Amino acid sequence: MKIEILGSGCPKCKELEENVKEALEETGKKIEIVKVTEIDKIIEYGVMSTPALVINGKVKSYGKIISVEEIKEILK
Repeated sequence: MKIEILGSGCPKCKELEENVKEALEETGKKIEIVKVTEIDKIIEYGVMSTPALVINGKVKSYGKIISVEEIKEILK
C-alpha cells in the first residue's frame, strides 16, 4: 500500500499528514507516507485543491482535512 499526501506543505496539509499518521498508528499498519509538493505531479492526479489523500494511486479525498476515523475507514 502506498499513501501520498498532495500539497504545498501548508498547515492543512500538515494536519492531514498528522491524521494519517494517527490512523496508521491506531490500526497498527506500518505504511510509508510520501509527501508530494510538486505542482505538476499534483495536477497529474487531477487535484485542483489541496490537501489531497492518495492511496495506491487513487485520489480518496481532496480540498479538505479528513478525520482520523474517515482515514481508518478508507484503509480497511
